[in-house]
Amino acid sequence: MKVTAAFVLLGVLAVGGSAEWIDIDWSQVKPVEEFDHYWTRLPAEWQVYRNANPLRRIVNGVEALPGQFPYQVALLSNIGTGTSLCGATVITNNYILTAAHCVVGGGGAVAQSGTAILGAHNRLNEEETQQRIGFTQAGVAVHPGYDSSTIRNDIATVRLNSPAQFNDRVQPIRLPARADGRDFAGLEGTASGFGRTSDASTATSPVVMFTRNPILSNADCNTSWSTALVQDQNVCLSAVGGRSPCNGDSGGPLAVQDGGSSLEVGIASFVSAAGCASGAPSVWVRVSFFRDWIEQNSDYVF
Repeated sequence: MKVTAAFVLLGVLAVGGSAEWIDIDWSQVKPVEEFDHYWTRLPAEWQVYRNANPLRRIVNGVEALPGQFPYQVALLSNIGTGTSLCGATVITNNYILTAAHCVVGGGGAVAQSGTAILGAHNRLNEEETQQRIGFTQAGVAVHPGYDSSTIRNDIATVRLNSPAQFNDRVQPIRLPARADGRDFAGLEGTASGFGRTSDASTATSPVVMFTRNPILSNADCNTSWSTALVQDQNVCLSAVGGRSPCNGDSGGPLAVQDGGSSLEVGIASFVSAAGCASGAPSVWVRVSFFRDWIEQNSDYVF
């Protein structure tokens, strides 16, 4: 299947958010594609997908063990029309890494504030392992070249209001070193997040889910996607077996095992608007492409 244009960002909208521990009405969570401001980003010819009912989930995903992904973050960003629920990753005790579209609302406005939930297994519960740390608009850095219509430069960092406390449930993930020139094609990539898990429900997953698929070369990815969308700044994960990240997983990590620890090689960006289980590879921001920008907009040192 050749996918030449239509794509779907993976974030969702929710209610709530403040700088301290907060109670969240998770029953109000709904996919971002149900909101008008989401669709105004996309060309008119893609509107055919608006009323479609494709599969929206990490298909055939598996529930993670508590603490299996200590770098995983549930990110709530107050963006005016609601609060976006996305994924992110811990990269230092002060900064997390996510997708730009997770912290940018309608009209290009940056999130006014928000909350990063670290150390969660079931985000619906007030777990003792959780750290809920606020952030302000001043702490959000969005790549200046971010383009919501083409999904170019879909990357952002968020500075936490207070440092995360590292323990067995909260740990930073490594990013590819400057000397690391691999494209990671052929390696097994692990995608994790709190995205949707049922075709029959709009609810996102309360627990961390994950799936493992082979990472594709960009040349192989472009047999499904147009090169206008998949470029050097992207990395793709195959959808073999119908497994794919989906709405709610945006901004989360694509990781590989490297030297006995996890290495983040991608940030969840978009999937085909024909459906997360359409068979088209999911497309991610290639972390190594943005090393300079990440270092300039965080305290991570490559």
